[in-house]
Amino acid sequence: MSLDLLTYLFIGGSFVLYIAIAIWARAGSTKEFYVAGGGVPPIANGMATAADWMSAASFISLAGLISFIGRDGSAYLMGWTGGYVLLALLLAPYLRKFGKFTVPDFVGDRYYSSTARTIAVVCTIVISFTYVAGQMRGVGIVFSRYLHVDINTGVILGMAIVFFYAVLGGMKGITYTQVAQYCVLILAFTVPAFFLSAQITGHILPQTGLGATLESGQSVLATLDQLSMDLGFAQYTEGKKSTIDMFFLTVALMCGTAGLPHVIVRFFTVPRVKDARTSAGYALIFIALLYTAVPGVAGFGRVNLIQTINGPDNAGTEYAEMPQWFKNWENAGLLGWNDRNGDGKVQYAAGKAFEGKGKPAYEGENRGEHGERLASNAVSGAEFDASKQPFANEVYVDRDIMVLANPEIAQLPNWVIALVAAGAVAAALSTAAGLLLVISTAISHDLMKKTINPNITDKQELMYARLAAIVAICIAGYFGINPPGFVAQVVALAFGLACASVFPAIVMGIFSKRMNTQGAISGMLVGLISTMAYMYYFAFAGGTPDQYFMGISPGGFGTVGMILHFIVAYAVSSMTPEPPQEIQDIVEDLRIPRGAGAAHAH
Repeated sequence: MSLDLLTYLFIGGSFVLYIAIAIWARAGSTKEFYVAGGGVPPIANGMATAADWMSAASFISLAGLISFIGRDGSAYLMGWTGGYVLLALLLAPYLRKFGKFTVPDFVGDRYYSSTARTIAVVCTIVISFTYVAGQMRGVGIVFSRYLHVDINTGVILGMAIVFFYAVLGGMKGITYTQVAQYCVLILAFTVPAFFLSAQITGHILPQTGLGATLESGQSVLATLDQLSMDLGFAQYTEGKKSTIDMFFLTVALMCGTAGLPHVIVRFFTVPRVKDARTSAGYALIFIALLYTAVPGVAGFGRVNLIQTINGPDNAGTEYAEMPQWFKNWENAGLLGWNDRNGDGKVQYAAGKAFEGKGKPAYEGENRGEHGERLASNAVSGAEFDASKQPFANEVYVDRDIMVLANPEIAQLPNWVIALVAAGAVAAALSTAAGLLLVISTAISHDLMKKTINPNITDKQELMYARLAAIVAICIAGYFGINPPGFVAQVVALAFGLACASVFPAIVMGIFSKRMNTQGAISGMLVGLISTMAYMYYFAFAGGTPDQYFMGISPGGFGTVGMILHFIVAYAVSSMTPEPPQEIQDIVEDLRIPRGAGAAHAH
């Protein structure tokens, strides 16, 4: 069966399944729309949490990121996995016991302030829109390659699917859809990982792949180091980031994870506090299945890519002899070749082949002498001097294609390639749906119901939630079509914002009886504004790395924002009145397990 037909069957079949679940589990009340009625079994919630958490960044972009930047990519692995442990142990049970199912709801009630609630709403919306942009971009990438449409059309198709089951089903529909999506995405990631590991190393487990010995007698890591140096790159095991930048980025990703609104709300869909802990344990196991395989998949993909493009002797491969996968991704606009030295060979090395990105091209359009697809602003062959630069980079590779292209590069069966496509869509759509629900809940429940008009009925609140979800989907689609960077980069910014704004407010709300309204408001404002300003300047306004504060990149500045948040919040709270006694009693009770008082009495 052809790849196209298998892809249509796998992706189309998964869509039918998701939509059928949404219809079966459609929400009939605000409680079902917001928290699935609070009756989801822990193991199902663990799967849904894992799917919600493992976004397009985890499935599509993380392995690609590590493939290209090597050691520096470990910050994402450590930050994202460590952050989930932090969330499960430090925050989730206490938030579940507090009983408020959104971050703004917790902030508003704990800090007894509608202003604090409104600021938390703003933080939630900014974080969620930044995050969802990466998901919609991921959907567009998958559809552009496998459904043979441009990325913009792919984003619009993704918007339509998310609209259907998120707006109709709410959290109830999303939860059970995410259970199905987890099953799809974990199979889609691990099955090709097993194939690749067995093919390259002879060992089936990708978790041990990087240390496995190849036919050359070297390990995968040693081979990557050698290949990287031969082609002018830095050693794979030696990163470019400074130690302080790595540390701050890891902390930002970790604390940002623990402050993500769409993951926190998942712990309110189970019946009891005990179930929140149990579902967190299940989710950690389900997440580990994918994350422990990521480094191996990244390494295998990098070796395959270099050896396929450059050939066994690193002399390059004739363009006419390039395998079909290379042409497929060229046509999708996510890979490009510019024959800079005019020898007709495709050569991949350090340096830029393009100032911009590749561009989809068709017969007779924008092609070079040997038929390559040229970017509109490709570096011209005239600028190449063979005497000074005997081996120049001629290939643009979008980092986000590595996981998707891996099975094709390794010539795995068509059904495996189609499965990966379905898994990538599942990963992106599951997180996009969770984020869109968080946005709609923040607007309808926390802004409309709790702040602007407390007298609206349950039916009106549900209507506002669905309208907000529709608007949010449209905005998310815009950011998917006009993304500020590749998927993992965009998502990292969202984690930095969560780290600086939401996480400290939640931690201090749980563990500090002294933290009051004034401290919380000033801390959130300082954390959010300072981090947004830094990110905007360096990511969008032309700031250069040599201007970084202490060498800290935009993704890692969330840690600085978090430190400023804690300092300002404690300073302001110490100079202003204590919280009311009833609030202090709530905080005191929050950290005592149920039944502990009775046991102590005996």
